[in-house]
Amino acid sequence: MRGGHTRLIVFMGWGLTALLVGCAPVGPDYQPPRPELPAAWSGAGEDGSATAGTGALETWWTLFDDPRLDGLIQRAVAANPDLKIAVARIQQARAQYRLATAALAPAVDVSGAYARTRRSENAGGSNAGTTQDLYQAGFDAGWELDIFGGVRRSVEAAGARLAATAEGRRDVLVSLEAEVARNYLELRGSQQRLRAARENVGIQERTLYLARGRQESGLGNRLEVAQAETQLALTRAQLPPLENSAGTSIYSLSLLLGLPPRALEKELAPTAPLPARPAWLPETLPSDLLRRRPDIRRAERQLAAATADIGVATAELFPRFSLTGLLGLQSASLGDLISAGSRYWTVGPTVSWPLFDAGRARADIDFNRGRQEEAQAAYEKTVLAALGEVESALLGLSRETETFRSLADAVRSGQRAVELASGRYRAGISDILSLLQSQTALYLSQDQLIQSEQRQALYQIALFKALGGGWEIGRDESNISSRPSAKTLVDLHPIPTGDVIQ
Repeated sequence: MRGGHTRLIVFMGWGLTALLVGCAPVGPDYQPPRPELPAAWSGAGEDGSATAGTGALETWWTLFDDPRLDGLIQRAVAANPDLKIAVARIQQARAQYRLATAALAPAVDVSGAYARTRRSENAGGSNAGTTQDLYQAGFDAGWELDIFGGVRRSVEAAGARLAATAEGRRDVLVSLEAEVARNYLELRGSQQRLRAARENVGIQERTLYLARGRQESGLGNRLEVAQAETQLALTRAQLPPLENSAGTSIYSLSLLLGLPPRALEKELAPTAPLPARPAWLPETLPSDLLRRRPDIRRAERQLAAATADIGVATAELFPRFSLTGLLGLQSASLGDLISAGSRYWTVGPTVSWPLFDAGRARADIDFNRGRQEEAQAAYEKTVLAALGEVESALLGLSRETETFRSLADAVRSGQRAVELASGRYRAGISDILSLLQSQTALYLSQDQLIQSEQRQALYQIALFKALGGGWEIGRDESNISSRPSAKTLVDLHPIPTGDVIQ
């Protein structure tokens, strides 16, 4: 009889296991979004730059051919606090994924106990007033059969969140590299503007010296001296804001590298030219953003996780089936504990099904459906924002290139005007006002030319960032090959991937 019961229990266990394997998880299956994207960029190629393959995007900052910039970005990637925070979040998400997968396996506990008891003398019976030892050791196991897929959906959600967290680290990396480059370009631009302003101060000091000499010789007057002094003072007033701008950029770079604000002052304070703007632009299509932009990839994985959460909540409407078992030894004598007569065991299935919860389960389903709709809208917003960033960078770069050409012509004309006005003033043909106006116009055009050159480089940095440049697709941490999951956008655009689960 005992053997028949055992076979019946084993048969039930195998039957429930087969039901578990054959039953699809409840809740909606995830379907990757397919946003409508333009076929090409509207502003591509308008700035006259040649195009290069997308491989240049992986280390786009090297296109500026500035070893100092390369070194700063490498140091920032190694020490930036925000990047360290993002890495720590991946570790947390990885642990959450392992926690979710652990629920698929049985849980086994080992226990041991010793008790010495004395019965009351007034309890009656033959054992009244006796003292007894009890030794016990054994194993107990429990396995909740995931027949309706609630646990599998939770594993799917945890895997998607782990992938989203990995994309979050990449997003921080892309932003960090762009911020280091932007601050470096702003520093060099401020230094070049400061250099031009100081050169102009020197020119105007010589003009003032000339005006005073002409006054002393009777060829000039006090008005010309006052005009020269005024212009010199106005130009000198431009120096402190430029010095402040350069210092602020150095402080920002120090913080991005995880250093105190003034740590890079000696290293970066010496004036250096703006890096040459890359002559190449990456050749990409709008559809490439779906696989390149970490923020889009993260939003897609968050949508997948929110979809799986609906299945987790839906599973609460269905009964839960479990297999439990207990095997142990129990004896009043330690010497007899391991004998065959001390064995005891219990095994059997259990089922529980909430009959009334005041609508809690259905409210949880509705809540998760709302979160899925929110994630869907957030994904669509992220895609639109990415398209807008690329188009804005392309348009800005194209228009700034035109501005730079016009300013370069203005500088050349201004230089000729200063030469002519200086000669006429020295010859006494014109007054000093014409010379000062020509010098001022030349300085302003030179200053604007430097700023335009800087803005071109900044637009190019913005373009590289908007296209998702700065992380290597070949080292993909978001693939989780060990989990059951639906297709993702990565599946639609296959790329070499690694495994984030360690």
